[in-house]
Amino acid sequence: MRILATTVAIFMAAAPIEAQQDEIKSVISSQIQSFMKDDFATAFTFAAPNIKEIFQTSDRFGQMVRHSYPMVHHPAEVVFQELRDEAGTMEQNVLIRDLQGQYFVARYSMVQVNGDWQISGVSIEQSPGVGA
Repeated sequence: MRILATTVAIFMAAAPIEAQQDEIKSVISSQIQSFMKDDFATAFTFAAPNIKEIFQTSDRFGQMVRHSYPMVHHPAEVVFQELRDEAGTMEQNVLIRDLQGQYFVARYSMVQVNGDWQISGVSIEQSPGVGA
């Protein structure tokens, strides 16, 4: 698996978004790397309080990821795309290729908790083609 940080030419006057993108990429990459090692205890530390409240334990969180998000659990390729501010919530799009060669776009919702970025949700859509 390789994680690629691509620079997407986005013309935006929001320097704060660009300044925060490296931190956000690091959080998402670290969680994916933890998933790949089946280290759900570490992966759970990157989840925002709303996610921790829903699943309560890293074991329950891990079970959900294994069953509902196999493309994120063990991706073949991860490519970061644009980061957007959606009404105060940062949304990082990530192109993911699964082990069967299918492409998906994962939309990570990110929030800051005590100054640290955390993942508050992920929605996945199958990508209609190779998009990197």
